[in-house]
Amino acid sequence: MAHLLIIDDEKPIRASLREILEYEGHKVSEAGTGMDGILAATKTAHDAIFCDVKMPQMDGLDVLDMLAKKGVATPVIMISGHGTVDTAVAALKKGAYDFIQKPLDLNRVLVTLRNVLEREALVETTKVLTKKVHTSQSHHIVGESEGIQQILHMIQTVAPTDARVLVTGANGSGKELVARQIHDNSGRASGPFVEVNCAAIPSELIESELFGHEKGAFTSAVAQRKGKFEQAQGGTLFLDEVGDMSASAQAKVLRALQENKISRVGSDKDIAVDVRVVAATNKDLKAAIANGEFREDLYHRLAVVPMHVPALAERASDIPLLVAHFLDVLCAQSGRPVPKVAKEAMSALQKAPWTGNVRELRNAVERLLIFCPAGSAIDGELVKTYGQLA
Repeated sequence: MAHLLIIDDEKPIRASLREILEYEGHKVSEAGTGMDGILAATKTAHDAIFCDVKMPQMDGLDVLDMLAKKGVATPVIMISGHGTVDTAVAALKKGAYDFIQKPLDLNRVLVTLRNVLEREALVETTKVLTKKVHTSQSHHIVGESEGIQQILHMIQTVAPTDARVLVTGANGSGKELVARQIHDNSGRASGPFVEVNCAAIPSELIESELFGHEKGAFTSAVAQRKGKFEQAQGGTLFLDEVGDMSASAQAKVLRALQENKISRVGSDKDIAVDVRVVAATNKDLKAAIANGEFREDLYHRLAVVPMHVPALAERASDIPLLVAHFLDVLCAQSGRPVPKVAKEAMSALQKAPWTGNVRELRNAVERLLIFCPAGSAIDGELVKTYGQLA
């Protein structure tokens, strides 16, 4: 069902067109003047607009101009009983999708509308696919060092399976990238990738976040809510900073992994889930087990395949590749040419400690790009001044 807007000063025309469109199952709004139509189009999103050409005060061509100025991209189908070739050409030049003469032919109206909706659906699909391509590029793991090549080999081997993976490594080293690469190279790639930062959710809310809750389960539970396990159905659930999960949540996650079932907070009903779990942590979970802070049985459930992401300091040879990658991505976003990096600048970047790992390096590259004059290279002095290198 589409939401359509009719702009026409003749009430009988609006009524007959509404009848046709509502019979086809569409939702229809009306406006009797050009100004009312512009207000309606800017206030509410519509899938298509039917607009008369000849109207008092503001005609249809003026409406097209105003919609363009206000940034309304809704396709407009012009209709007129006084249509000429010149008028039709003028309307199309101003951005109209099509021009239909009165009296309106039912089949022509429906075919034109179908074409409009199919085009808009294709545009939306293209946007989604483009976003996926850009997302995939931004999730690309960059590096030729031995440690990164081992990680990439493990991803290619493990991803096609449903084995659970525990990714360890320091903050900013790229654990989420590994998890996303596992998902993107798996049979679940078309399913959702749902991330949960266990460290960012208060312990009293983590169970509700993971498993959902029923209405009235607690004071603020005003409606039923699906948890992350259900949201990730058919895809991958990424439990980031899993070492910070509360003991009660650990017990429930263990049950979910053992039985592939969860129950919402406030409910005894079991819900079957088909989810691949990839977990990550910067903690030493074996030490946490020894201290009674993490369940050993959950650790063994999560760590079917353990993977350790090396710190950036352990793979300094990858820094030139990472810098080039970040410059390409950032310059593509800003539309500026990619600057060269002087040898002394790259040497300084490679010698830096990078305690924040790849995340810190990316921030430094973005900062250097901001302060690098257009047409200039990133030199050693720029790195010394704005790289914030100790």
